[in-house]
Amino acid sequence: MAYETEGHETHYCFPAINSSCIKTKRSRHEYNIMYVFFSLLSVWTVFLNLLVIISISHFKRLHTPTNMLILSLAVADLLVGLIAIPVEAIKLIETCWYFGEIFCGLFIIFLGFFLSVSLSNLVLIALDRFIAVIYPLLYTQKITMTKSLVGIFLSWFCSSAYLTAIVVSNGYFDPDTLKRLGVCYGECSFYISFGWRLTDLFVNFLFPCITIITLYMKIFYVVHQQVKIINSLVKRGNNLTEGSVKRKTEHKAALTLSIIVAIHLLCYIPFYIFFLTGSTVIPESTASFLSWTMYMNSSVNPLVYAFFYPWFRKALKQIITLKIFRPASTLVDIFTIVHPSV
Repeated sequence: MAYETEGHETHYCFPAINSSCIKTKRSRHEYNIMYVFFSLLSVWTVFLNLLVIISISHFKRLHTPTNMLILSLAVADLLVGLIAIPVEAIKLIETCWYFGEIFCGLFIIFLGFFLSVSLSNLVLIALDRFIAVIYPLLYTQKITMTKSLVGIFLSWFCSSAYLTAIVVSNGYFDPDTLKRLGVCYGECSFYISFGWRLTDLFVNFLFPCITIITLYMKIFYVVHQQVKIINSLVKRGNNLTEGSVKRKTEHKAALTLSIIVAIHLLCYIPFYIFFLTGSTVIPESTASFLSWTMYMNSSVNPLVYAFFYPWFRKALKQIITLKIFRPASTLVDIFTIVHPSV
């Protein structure tokens, strides 16, 4: 990969191939800055989500159905930082795809997989909060660790199978298809037929988004009604019952997770709308901007946890000070020094 410095000379990704894509010229200084920036972004994303994964996995008090869903979301975000960001950064900086057609198809599977898994996890989180707020007395019966883990497994398995089917059926590995679409050699672009575009619109976009929004609208309506009742009890000088305190806790958890869901949707929906309604080949500049919006979302989620969850801040302190290596550290009561309503 040579750096191009000459003014008017045209450079190609693969000079020996007639159908090669044209390579964008960059100075060595520009190369270095971009590689350092995206390397730090990748490390930052992996590191933050690894802290979330270690926190929930290590401390047994955090082994709850809701936290398992957060853990699943953190794993997906970690994979974005580990796989999507480095590969997409090389593609953006070099402006050429040097990894071959097979890996291009696999990379597209990963990109779609991350989107599908994230949305399915958000649906599960919304359903979990819906039952916790609407049916608090039945929550422990309806939502168990086993059911939560089964839901996570199914979301990952179905997402991978679904995206593999889309990629294979659309001829990502077929040279004739690539030639017919006018793709130059050294390019890795997104393609989807009209049939799959319509299917994906309902299966992987409208259904999860409508489900998430509907559940949270119902949640906030019920929360609003319950908060009015709790506030009226406080004004009359009545002591809050254990059930009222628990409902207040569930309300706060629902609000926090709704912020995470809202950030996800704001980052994913613009890209997905363009992906479904845009041209067969997404323009590189637009696709890059929307893709990086999604990738940045993976580094934002742990910051939301740190801001809203005192237990995460305490777990973070335990990890950084290496106290997790002490005997019986998994049994530490991670909630002891935080406000009881968290």
